[in-house]
Amino acid sequence: MSRRTDLRFRATTAFQRRLNPILRRLPLQTVLETTGRVSGLPRRTPVGGRRVGGSFWLVSEFGERSQYVRNIKADPRVRVRIRGRWHEGTAHLLPGDDPVARLRKLPRVNSLGVRALGTNLLTVRVDLDA
Repeated sequence: MSRRTDLRFRATTAFQRRLNPILRRLPLQTVLETTGRVSGLPRRTPVGGRRVGGSFWLVSEFGERSQYVRNIKADPRVRVRIRGRWHEGTAHLLPGDDPVARLRKLPRVNSLGVRALGTNLLTVRVDLDA
């Protein structure tokens, strides 16, 4: 990883550590809940994405370096809060999907941030339980 990429990652995650506790409390903010791979505790991360039919789509800006992606790899069962309502589902990492094309189909504001700050984009699909 280049020095510039590492600095971008560190700066973005430092900013997110301060902002995420506020965002995840907002009732209409979309939140992804994973199970901590070491602690086993619920971990909630504000995300941007879109529900399409029975699936929720998002793009991780740091790919497999994102903590929630690492948690998904350990346990793909997740919950997603969409418009204030929790949905359970199974997350799938899709390295073969084109994340830039996917971002064009997701909410514009979040997609701009992911493209601007991201270094290793990765598409994630959550198949929601019925």
